[in-house]
Parts: sequence; structure tokens; C-alpha cells
Amino acid sequence: MTIIDIDHTSRWFGNVVAVNDVTMRIGPGVTGLLGPNGAGKSTLINMMGGFLAPSTGSVTLDGTPIWRNEQVYKQVGVVPEREAMYDFLTGREFVVANAELHGLDDAAAQRALATVEMEYAQDRKISTYSKGMRQRVKMASALVHEPSVLLLDEPFNGMDPRQRMQLMELLRRMGDEGRTVLFSSHILEEVEQLASHIEVVVAGRHAASGDFRKIRRLMTDRPHRYLIRSSDDRALAAALIADPSTAGIEVDLKEGALRIQAVDFGRFTELLPRVARASGIRLLTVSPSDESLESVFSYLVTA
Repeated sequence: MTIIDIDHTSRWFGNVVAVNDVTMRIGPGVTGLLGPNGAGKSTLINMMGGFLAPSTGSVTLDGTPIWRNEQVYKQVGVVPEREAMYDFLTGREFVVANAELHGLDDAAAQRALATVEMEYAQDRKISTYSKGMRQRVKMASALVHEPSVLLLDEPFNGMDPRQRMQLMELLRRMGDEGRTVLFSSHILEEVEQLASHIEVVVAGRHAASGDFRKIRRLMTDRPHRYLIRSSDDRALAAALIADPSTAGIEVDLKEGALRIQAVDFGRFTELLPRVARASGIRLLTVSPSDESLESVFSYLVTA
């Protein structure tokens, strides 16, 4: 089991603090790293990949410092966001060069190209590649030595829907195999679909960690919103509004439903079925309307 530990780590560039006293642990499975632009995601990934030294604190792989430790590259693969590549090389030459750096042969490069489905374009120069193709050949070069840790900075940029689905399935499979996979993405839907665990950074600070639904339920200062359809919406609204767990109810005629704000999550979840049963009301739909990752992320950023 391979684990990256970030312990009270900061990184600054002159007077700019990019990462401020962050502590987090990245273990096996797929972890999504979230944050608005400029939050410090790329800086964190660069420190985990050994490209940047922490200004204070430590970044370790299984207890061993990553900075200036070339041995970690036997276990780590990195897919950076930046586009700078050797455009005069073909895709195959680029991946073979990375294989040779690891003491591997052409067969390893071919396996990596096949994994990302880039065999059809492997003999074309990288200068002719689309952005999505560049992302995939960078992925192949990171996978050539079959690393136990994979760090990806905005890996879905420029990919079409089919390529995106293929990459998501590949990352999901790697996580299921017990590898440690961390990726950043500004597309919240992808993170929600793919990551079993999230880490959120805002303005260089660690804002939250865990499953996004659990994080949402810990936000006790924010009302929980539900969309509820029943056999008698008005009677249900009248019964619920009297309880202090319910802060507000709106009858949405267009949706044919109630929009409810609950300020006490535990009490409300017990109250709703009890009230419905006592009043002879059948619940047709009970759907949280703010437990999406986008809602949680929005709450964290504006907190």
C-alpha cells in the first residue's frame, strides 16, 4: 500500500503563498483534488511529484521524502497540465524515450501506448496532435513503468467525450487494483463520478477531506435542501413547517413538488417518514437538491 503524506506543508514564491500549512494523506484508490483556479492544486501536485521543494513542512512517499529523491520515480508517474513537449518527436519516440529512462525496452512503450489507445497515431509527430491526443501520450509516458502512484493535473483537458470516458475507466480500474491515483479537475461532474475520496483546497488552504456527501452533512450551518413529491404536497407542507427542523417550504407548481430547507438533518430525516405515515401521505420522491459535488464545492469556496 503506497501512501503520500503532506504534513503541515507550505510553499511560497516570493511574497505569494501558493500553499499554506496543508496536511493531507493520499492513499490507494482514486482521489479527486478540487479547488478554484489559483487555489494551489498544481503546486501541491508538483511537490508530490518531486518537481518543487516545500518551503516548510514535508511531502513523503511511504515515509521517505520525495524532494531530491530520484528513487521515488520508480513508483510515481506524473501527468502535468503544461503543454510543453518535444514536438519534433513522434508519439512512439516520446514514450520510448521515457521507457529508456526507466531502463525498459520498446515493448513497455508499446504496452503503454495500447493502454491509452494511441497506437493508431504513434508514428505521427507530436506537433500534429490535438490537445486530447497530447494528453493521452503524456499519460502513456507516465504509465510506461507501471507506477504504483499516478498524479494527474487536469488530465481531461481537451479530450472529447469518448476519450474522457476511456480515461475515466482506466483511472477507475487502476484505483480498483490498489494503486494510488490523484487527479485534479475543474469539471465537478467527472470528479463526482470517478473519485471515491476528495480533497478540497481553497486559497492555498486545506478546506475539506472525505466523501463529498459526508462533508455536506457536516455543514451544520448550511440548510439541507430537498425536492419532495408526495400524494398530498400541501398537507405534507403544513405538517412539516410546524417542526423546528424545517426552516422553509416552497410549493413548486412547475415541478409539482415541495422545495424544503431543513436546518437539522438528523431530526428532519426521522420526522419526514413519521409525519407522512401519520397523515396517510405517500412519499413519491425524496431527493437532496444540494448534495451534488458542485453544491458542496460552492459552499466551501464561499464559506
